[in-house]
Amino acid sequence: IVSYLTEELVKMGHEVTLFASGDSITKARLIPCCTESLRLNKNCEDQLTHHFIMLEKVIREMNNFDVIHYHIDYFHFLSSRIYNRVPHLTTLHGRLDIPDLVPLYREYYEMPVNSISYAQRNPLSWINWTGNVYHGLPMDLFTPGGGAGDYLAFLGRVSPEKGVDKAIEIATQAEMPLKIAAKIDHADKDYFEEKIKHLLDHPLIEFIGEINEKDKQTFLGEAKALLFPIDWQEPFGLVMIESMACGTPVIAFNVGSVPEIMEDGKTGFIVSSTSEAVKALDTLSSIDRLDCRKIFEERFTADRMAKEYVALYKSLTNSGVRGRSFELTVA
Repeated sequence: IVSYLTEELVKMGHEVTLFASGDSITKARLIPCCTESLRLNKNCEDQLTHHFIMLEKVIREMNNFDVIHYHIDYFHFLSSRIYNRVPHLTTLHGRLDIPDLVPLYREYYEMPVNSISYAQRNPLSWINWTGNVYHGLPMDLFTPGGGAGDYLAFLGRVSPEKGVDKAIEIATQAEMPLKIAAKIDHADKDYFEEKIKHLLDHPLIEFIGEINEKDKQTFLGEAKALLFPIDWQEPFGLVMIESMACGTPVIAFNVGSVPEIMEDGKTGFIVSSTSEAVKALDTLSSIDRLDCRKIFEERFTADRMAKEYVALYKSLTNSGVRGRSFELTVA
């Protein structure tokens, strides 16, 4: 999302500095904070060290910017309070229903934050919410597919809250093939081995593993539907709009952001149980895949996302100047 936002802001004519890994591909001015992406770097044992280096570099550069847009949760709160010369905004990307966050946000009550869904705000409804901006994807990242693959899709992480076990249950009860494209983070390896691995032996289930953006086009575009049987307060759920961009309907559990992102009966079906999900599969033909794509284009493009963030930047800098080009940083 940071990449999509950065490139759209550059396209709009803003001068953008991106603090990220050195192997990042961007048209913005790049200040590398480590040599390569940390998540796939097997030699990286402590990711936080690189975040501290990034914050130091931001502090050194901050006088060059009109606004700073953070995507690292609360890591910068102390430095932003001390070095408060430049307006800043923090987009919170994760879950907020964690008790330990309450005293932290009570202390840093003044920090302006942005949500990615209104549902995300519920646990901390009283903090300094400055805006709500839904995620967006580049218009040309995906194209509508025909759904000719005659299979269901699951895309995401293998973890208890993402509901891959429920997806397998739905597919087997509906007697439909299920392809699972999912990564297994280190923290979820035991869960995979103990709870999921044996379920993959079913003849209807195919485990593909982690896939890239290019692979998602065929994987989602040819699927009959995406299964999204989550069991947690999902802050957004990027895979839902990825599926919509491919014209593929989503069968999603009614939790977290789902009612905000989905349009029941238009982009798929919102259900409350495995049995309801199985029944919904019988009515997939009522979903027009081109209409599903159209709703994505109306609500979830990167262009729309960038414009809404620029409006927030202007409000933070008290600038009503039309067409102003911002010098900003994205960290």
